[in-house]
Amino acid sequence: MDEDTGGRFARGWETVGKINAPARDRQMQALWPLAPDFARWIVEAGYGDILSRPGLGLREREIATVAALTALGNAPAQLKAHIEGALNVGLTREEIVEVIVQMAIYAGVPAAINALAAAREVFEARAPSR
Repeated sequence: MDEDTGGRFARGWETVGKINAPARDRQMQALWPLAPDFARWIVEAGYGDILSRPGLGLREREIATVAALTALGNAPAQLKAHIEGALNVGLTREEIVEVIVQMAIYAGVPAAINALAAAREVFEARAPSR
């Protein structure tokens, strides 16, 4: 592994930890044995190159990610992981719900309803609701 690749992976791995430390190892263990080059690429490119950029904080990046995954409507596992990540970087449940509700205008009501169901699952799996 060249130094650039090692630096990108280390930077990306650190960013993954900031967003979703509790699930980081589990996510990697699920993907690495099947597609190690793909797993490395996700960490290096997605987290090391893009999510580590200085232009936005992780909080704002998770808002954008939750919005995009809601709009896609076909990535429930990734949406749940990033709802979890959004909570980990400081978004409140209410803010996440607002991001999802706003997406109903752009992505459609069914996409928002599905995303709200995903959010409910994440919220219920975490610390008890107020």
